[in-house]
Amino acid sequence: MGDEVAKHEFTREDRTRYRTKVRSCLDVFARMLSESRFEFERPVAGLEIELNLVDGAGDPAMRNAEALAAIEDPDFVTELGQWNLEVNVAPRALAEGGLSEFEEVVRASLNEADRKAREAGSHLVMVGILPTLQAKHLARDALSGNPRYALLNEQVLAARGEDLHIAVDGVEQLRMTVDSIIPEGACTSAQFHLQVSPEAFAGHWNAAQAIAGVQVAVGANSPFLMGKELWRETRIALFQQSTDTRSDELREQGVRPRVWFGERWITSIFDLFEENVRYFPALLPICDEEDPVQVLERGGTPALGELRLHNGTVYRWNRPVYDVVDDQPHLRVENRVLPAGPTVVDTLADGAFYYGLVRVLAEEERPVWSQMSFSAAEENFTAGARDGIDAEVYWPGLGTVPVAELVLRRLLPLAHEGLVKLRVDQAERERLLGVIEQRCLNGVNGATWQARAFHKHYDHSSLDRPEALRRMLRGYRDLMHTNEPVHTWPVG
Repeated sequence: MGDEVAKHEFTREDRTRYRTKVRSCLDVFARMLSESRFEFERPVAGLEIELNLVDGAGDPAMRNAEALAAIEDPDFVTELGQWNLEVNVAPRALAEGGLSEFEEVVRASLNEADRKAREAGSHLVMVGILPTLQAKHLARDALSGNPRYALLNEQVLAARGEDLHIAVDGVEQLRMTVDSIIPEGACTSAQFHLQVSPEAFAGHWNAAQAIAGVQVAVGANSPFLMGKELWRETRIALFQQSTDTRSDELREQGVRPRVWFGERWITSIFDLFEENVRYFPALLPICDEEDPVQVLERGGTPALGELRLHNGTVYRWNRPVYDVVDDQPHLRVENRVLPAGPTVVDTLADGAFYYGLVRVLAEEERPVWSQMSFSAAEENFTAGARDGIDAEVYWPGLGTVPVAELVLRRLLPLAHEGLVKLRVDQAERERLLGVIEQRCLNGVNGATWQARAFHKHYDHSSLDRPEALRRMLRGYRDLMHTNEPVHTWPVG
């Protein structure tokens, strides 16, 4: 969502002023792009991981304020639900050991945070949707205490004008109605950032969109919600519906959803910011004091606060990011399609696959997005989320193929090639991409492991469904700490 915001009641004047200001920011951003105001030397990657808190039994622990106080690390921050935290990992270059450094830093940080969180009665779990969540955990008072979440909740429901309806048809069916956006807190993800030049942005974003369905299929880790077995990556369907500001009538009119795959390939990062301003009314019309035109004309770097805040309330699966560090502006692609977990090594394997693959696809003379429709990429995304590693997807030159076959035959070699271009060490490449290879060869990712472990507990015992899910999750939590990739985990 971006920066902290305080409790606020918005007037019509606030919204008018904000619209004027955000359009001014957009104009300044266009000038900055045309005047080559951005510096770029080498690819720098970043990582965010959203986490769940559970108690000893495996049920959600509504204690993120207490856990944060115990952890005492500024890299850990609140997320929407009281059972959520997020860790932000400092960016670094991928070359010459960068991926291994990410893994070491994240493991050390999470291990220390988990040790301290236990003192507050909580355990950390990396999983796309906490399988032990029940309806009683999704009351409005489960929102984190930060005022920004209450404010966002008020604005989404005010824009919608009615309660939210969640409907997912998968292995089983789920229907529920909620009076807040708290179900969004059930969606915990791993977010990969990649800093790119303005000239390279469109190619990297298009490539990321083209492979999003493959990513989510291979990395699926969210098969359960409210005790029901649904999609292999149910998080995708849940997130789309839990922040939907549209009534049924607006949806029928073709109004775009705020959780959005998009609708076209782009030629510039400006396309995405311009769409955000053109299609989406402000949820949080908060203006700051900066005059971006004056700052730019004085030779400074404008923060473009309104444009960035607005961008943070349009939830693209691959989000454009404008940021300023040490008075230097830069651009990033934020890849948001993947769930958290199951382990740190699984997460870094997903990252290696993504970084390597987009590097090659973004530079091809005849790019993949020139050979497939945007709607085909979106259909792949839905198929990957619904069916996971058993999905079939479309790929140019191959037609519709099993996703595991596509990865093994075509995409893994390209990912290796891309990591070579990024100067990633051979041992790192082989180890991390080997995890992706073995998932595909064995047909096992986090979602399939969770489903098999649950059915082993539930189908062959007298346990009720909630207790079978708790046992599965406790086993998951213990295996998570081994940092052995999920395809090697025993079921039981």
